[in-house]
Amino acid sequence: MANKTAVVILNWNGKELMRRYLPAVIENSEAAGGVDVVVADNASADGSLDMLRQEFPQVTVIALDQNYGFAEGYNRALRQLPHEYVVLLNSDVAPAPGWLAPLVALLDGDASVGACGPKLLDDKAHEMFEYAGAAGGYIDRFGYPFCRGRVLDCVEEDSGQYDSDADVLWVSGAALMLRRELYCAAGGLDSDFFAHMEEIDLCWRLRNMGLRIVACCGSGAKVYHLGGATLSSANPRKAYLNFRNNLTMLVKNYNGRMWWAVVFFRLVLDGVAGAKYLLSGQGAFCAAIVRAHWSFFGTLRQSLAKRAVLKAGRGRELVPEVRHYSMLWRFFALGRKTFSRMDG
Repeated sequence: MANKTAVVILNWNGKELMRRYLPAVIENSEAAGGVDVVVADNASADGSLDMLRQEFPQVTVIALDQNYGFAEGYNRALRQLPHEYVVLLNSDVAPAPGWLAPLVALLDGDASVGACGPKLLDDKAHEMFEYAGAAGGYIDRFGYPFCRGRVLDCVEEDSGQYDSDADVLWVSGAALMLRRELYCAAGGLDSDFFAHMEEIDLCWRLRNMGLRIVACCGSGAKVYHLGGATLSSANPRKAYLNFRNNLTMLVKNYNGRMWWAVVFFRLVLDGVAGAKYLLSGQGAFCAAIVRAHWSFFGTLRQSLAKRAVLKAGRGRELVPEVRHYSMLWRFFALGRKTFSRMDG
């Protein structure tokens, strides 16, 4: 009989990362009891599978036949697992001792919680929050994500200011725990995203279904994330995926009759960002935004069809974790560069 919880790492040509991070994953996850560590491999060509068999025989391996990307790779892997709870864990994450038990206890004790995650700290500087998710995330009225501990590129030092559990809109896919049956019932990660923002989209869908998303930061649950292991922020491909997927996410999930106006205004703001890139000599990033918009409009019909399917589980009002204000206005015009000032 399978254990209750599976910690699932999706790998693509990450042999050396797994050599570095798997020992901590195994030691600090199995200490919680009733946990299996699973690696789902996206058809790596760097010898990852041979290394796993030789050096980590206790790890369960799911060998996929091609690189399905982050979203579909996880979908295919999780459909093969029998566990009640699953943790999506990046291959460049080192969990701290005691990280998993509070997450399991949260799901065990409260059926209203659909997903949760630990505090995310920087593996390069343990005193700092990590960009990808920090202590739990929100979005503003125009779909811009930000976190407790990180607003745009301003990342805070962790001084215990967010050492509390909090209802959020999303937690990072670097360390995201869910009920497996609920994950499947919600449709899993959107494979059309391929990678980037797919976890925000999934968490938002769960939130629109009336479920809570909780950043579990009040009980010592924390992990250290290297970040940028797949695509760095300096890669135009990452910019393309982020801009495209953000627009698609808004179409699918934004509540209310005026959702289309929000999408239109976001397109305008993207255009401003593209012009800024162009004027600063970063033409590749401007081109990435143009390609992102082209792809968005090319798949808009499919996105609207997804919105229609999701409508049955979505109310007419925004969930409170979608903030009513513009994060960009408060950040640039009002100088509010930390979450406590942004949300205050």
